Amino acid sequence: MTQRDIRRHIGQLAIAGFDGHTVPADLKALVREFDLAGVILFARNVAAPAQVAELAAEVSSLSRERPLWVSVDQEGGRVARLRRPFTEWPPMETLGRSGDEDLAERFARALGAELRAVGVTLDFAPVMDVRTNPANTAIGDRALGDRPGLVARLGRAIIRGLQSSGVAACAKHFPGHGDTTADSHEALPVVEHGPDRLRAVELEPFRAAVAEQVAAILTAHVLVPAIDAERPATLSPTIIGSWLRGELGYDGLVVSDDLGMRAISDRYGLAEAAVGAVAAGCDLVLLCNSTADEQARALEALIHAVEEGTIRARDVEASRARDRDAKARFLGAAARRAAPPAATAVGCDAHRAIAREMERFV
Repeated sequence: MTQRDIRRHIGQLAIAGFDGHTVPADLKALVREFDLAGVILFARNVAAPAQVAELAAEVSSLSRERPLWVSVDQEGGRVARLRRPFTEWPPMETLGRSGDEDLAERFARALGAELRAVGVTLDFAPVMDVRTNPANTAIGDRALGDRPGLVARLGRAIIRGLQSSGVAACAKHFPGHGDTTADSHEALPVVEHGPDRLRAVELEPFRAAVAEQVAAILTAHVLVPAIDAERPATLSPTIIGSWLRGELGYDGLVVSDDLGMRAISDRYGLAEAAVGAVAAGCDLVLLCNSTADEQARALEALIHAVEEGTIRARDVEASRARDRDAKARFLGAAARRAAPPAATAVGCDAHRAIAREMERFV
């Protein structure tokens, strides 16, 4: 990559958050300066289905070399940015109690149809953490269950349903956030298990996600001393490179969790964390709740890191290639030719019937 290429395309390593119901001027300026891989929507960006669709179209119009992801955390239960009139889904533990793969896949197809209807193309779901610690409220009812085989089986069904609807799925939080007590939004959780236990429990759902060709896997801001005693998973070349890429054989997109969460931000500045995450093997970094100026400084830091050799230019190219391939799969010509569901899919009777079926297991 030339220096000009690095500056022009470094933003393709980042997904940015922003404020408001339309694309603000500072985000447009960020895209002009650095390009971007995509954006992430929160409740602050959502007013109504038609407005979300218009916002997604506005984001898409910013594309330069390749389209932008329009992403969201839409799991169901308490983690849902799109509320009524969108279908409001029960927490995922209801699917775990049902044990029903068909129900899980029908739920995910319906969820994907509503997301596609308003232009969302990447969903940071499903949660693939095995909740072996009942005191773990950070994950809690977001988890499908406390048995790795169950989580693997139902998680695969959700990935299959979402991706068959045309929405890229993202399994989270690698290598597993299920047996922790701290919430990584507030502190750095520690996973106190050795490699054998991790392989037998925490990693089994992620192996299933890899087998299902999940588009993306999101890293956890957790410390796993048995693998890397110094760096949280998001910043660990051992966890991302040796375990996720090597042992699990995953060749899709690796996405960091939000680098503004206190598990990271209490120890690292945003720019330092962005460099550390990319150097560790993340293809995309989430800059969710930072200002456009802070995001720009993080991208400048990535440019300097490539120029100085802290990040290898060939690794940036490999990340960009993985992003390109995922976008060809979900945002390419074939995907564009497939007409998105009508807006009437949002909150429709058929989808609410699936939600009621899930509520039987609350």
